[in-house]
This record gives sequence, C-alpha cells and structure tokens, in this order.
Amino acid sequence: MSFTDWPWRHWRAQCADKPALRLNDETLSWQQLCERIDRLAAGFHEQGVQEGDGVLLLAHNHPQTLLAWLALLQCGARILPVNPQLPHPLLDVLLPQMTLRFALVLGGNYAGLVALSMHEMPGAHRVAWQPSRLASMTLTSGSTGLPKAAVHTCAAHLASARGVLSLMPYGDEDDWLLSLPLFHVSGQGILWRWLQAGARLTVREKQPLAQALEGCTHASLVPTQLWRLLNAHQPVALKAVLLGGAAIPVDLTQQARQQGIRTYCGYGLTEFASTVCAKEADGEPDVGCALPGREVQVVDGEVWIKAQSMASGYWRDGALISLTNDRGWFATRDRGEWHDGRLTILGRMDNLFFSGGEGIQPESLERVIARHPQINQVFIVPLDDAEFGQRPVAVVECEPGTDITRFPAWVQDKLARFEQPVHWLVLPSELKNGGIKISRQALKQWVARLLKG
Repeated sequence: MSFTDWPWRHWRAQCADKPALRLNDETLSWQQLCERIDRLAAGFHEQGVQEGDGVLLLAHNHPQTLLAWLALLQCGARILPVNPQLPHPLLDVLLPQMTLRFALVLGGNYAGLVALSMHEMPGAHRVAWQPSRLASMTLTSGSTGLPKAAVHTCAAHLASARGVLSLMPYGDEDDWLLSLPLFHVSGQGILWRWLQAGARLTVREKQPLAQALEGCTHASLVPTQLWRLLNAHQPVALKAVLLGGAAIPVDLTQQARQQGIRTYCGYGLTEFASTVCAKEADGEPDVGCALPGREVQVVDGEVWIKAQSMASGYWRDGALISLTNDRGWFATRDRGEWHDGRLTILGRMDNLFFSGGEGIQPESLERVIARHPQINQVFIVPLDDAEFGQRPVAVVECEPGTDITRFPAWVQDKLARFEQPVHWLVLPSELKNGGIKISRQALKQWVARLLKG
C-alpha cells in the first residue's frame, strides 16, 4: 500500500465510519479522527507553525500526544519527541543543535522555546502529502557523548511498518495498544504500522497493563510484562505480541502459544525506524532474517545495514550528517554472525573486554542474568583489576524487596567462572537518563568511583 494523501485521509476515503482509534474510552472513526486532526492543525497553524518548522514535543503517551503528533505532521513540522524526565541541563546542551522554533509541552516543563498549545480552530489546515519530507527526529544514545537525533521521513517510517507487517499479521479488525512511548522509535513503529494497515490503535493514560490491554489484539511488550500477564490468569484478547528488550525464554513462547498468542522478536535500531530483522519467537538466540526492504551483511564481524527505512541522517545545526560509510552502508558497531541465513547479535563491538585473557561480551552475560524473574534489567561493566586486567561487575534493576546477595549463587551453574560478576550493585536512579539508553560509559565511571573510591 502506497499513499497519495496523508494516511488518515486515505483511510477516511476508504472507510470513513470504521473505528480507527480508541483514546481512553472514546472511539473515533477515521472521519472523526480527520476532523480532530484538521482542527488541531488549524490551531497550530494559527500559532505560527509552518512547513519545515522544528517542534519539540515534550510528552508521555497520552491521547492528546497522539493527536498532537498527527496534527503537527499535517502542518509539515519536523517533530522532536522528548521524554519529560530528561534532565534539563542535558536539554539545554542538546536542543540548540536541533533548529527548533516551538515547544509543545504536555508533560513536565520547558521554557526555552516559543510555547504551543492544543487549541482547536474551526476549519482545517494541511500541507501537501510529501512522503519524502523530514517528519521526525528521534534521539539515539550512541556509545559515548551527547545523544544524536536520527531524522526520518514518512516514507522511511512506512517502509519500516511494511517490513514488520509482512511477518506479523495486523488486520483491519485488529487493535494495537500504544504500549511504548512515542519518544522511542519502537513506539513510533506502532503508530506507523497502524497507519499502514488501516487497522485500530488504542492509546490510554497510564494504567495497569492488563487494564490498558482490554480489547487489544496486539501489543509490544518486554518478556517480563508478558510473563506477568500470562500468570495473572485473567482472560486477554491478545493474538500477537512483539517482544523486545531481552532474550525470549522458550517456556514463555510455549505458554503464550497455549493461550492463542503468537510471539515475535527481532533486532532494530533507531536509525532504521525500529525493526530490521525479526522472526516468530522460538527460543533460539538469533534475531531472524532481514525483513523486506532491508539488506544486512556482516563485515569483519560487524553488522552493516542499508534499508528503505534508514534515517536521512543525523541532524545538527540545520544540516543532515550522513549515516553511511564510503560503501553506502550503515556500520552498526554491533558484532554479529550468520547461522543458516539467520542473524545472531553478539553485542556491541565497543563493549568487549578481557579478563585474565578471556574475552567477555557483556550482552551475552546479560542475556543469562536477565532470565532471573526478579531482575528487570542488568548491565555488565568492566572494573580495572591489577591481576586480571578487568573483572565483570553486575549492575541490576530489580523488583522491590529483592535480596541481591543471592544472585552470586544463582549464576554459579549458568556462567563460566571468569564470567561471574565479582560485585553486584543496584542501578542508581540518577543514571536512568530519562528513558534514553543508559550510557555504559557513565555506568563504568560510577562503578569505578564506588568501588575504587
């Protein structure tokens, strides 16, 4: 499906009265959705928003956030969605490079730009549909330094959506919960799959997951969330779940299948508008095959990608900085291997360290440790050691009340002796970084200060 008009206007022409969107308990048809977008776009235009303007959107997921996003797109704006929890000193350094004119603040506060409000006006405003227009700027952490903003067109987002939908059925009677924030590319992926498929989307204010999922057939979750849902013994309407964030245990996929839920997993990057490789989850460590519209190769152990969903570049001071190397590929700095046509990601090339002459890839240890039911996330960082060179330290975020002194015994039969962490530490809240990926460099420095100081 390729569009000749804004996707929501396309679907209005096809099926105006069909339910398109659930905002909390309010259901909008495609006709009603278009009317809301038209009025909001007219309101933004009245406040001065013009085609090509950069707009900061400081917001958590909320019905208003989704409507604002679509209306700003229809104005031709270039949207930078940001987590309201991002520290202000970081914003003060980051935002001047982003060439922004306005800020729409629906959560938190920010006074550094001209403020927009959600003000509906009679009538309508829209610029022409141009799928190659720059549409979004999404922060990506990188291994070091300031976050960068990967800039995508609508065409790139829709190409990403088509690839995922070629594997994962999402019919016009299905309903996907917007369970991931729009300031992450994974949340944007849900939005564009909905628009590509002409299906239904549900956006709810923060509430327990089981409640938010009421009436939804599709969701994007981490394995821990799915475990809790399945073990709550409450009926769910889910048919398909896209899993991310950790290794997928076989037991989980089997239990889901018994309840009629198909599970999928894969590998994605902000620079490629979410998922690049994917498969139906089978408990194997690989991330599946390249989806349609993507090309993947491994060069000297490093994963290289080119795709229709690739960002136009990184934005800095009004210019786009190319992502590709001199051979036209994006070199990911991820270590990978092919096995029977399927890609296995070993970890970041930058993260590999040596302990007593043995190579340690932190991500491989993290996949094992993350299987513990009380661990929500884990990072292995190296600590300098006079005898071994470096030793592994585990930094964990756990369920409340967890006794971390029990973890060393738990990993004894799961990790080689040289892989077993010499210290276990609780992840401090000041390093959570407002939803952008946690910096391993910052973690390493924190561990060194704590244990050497």
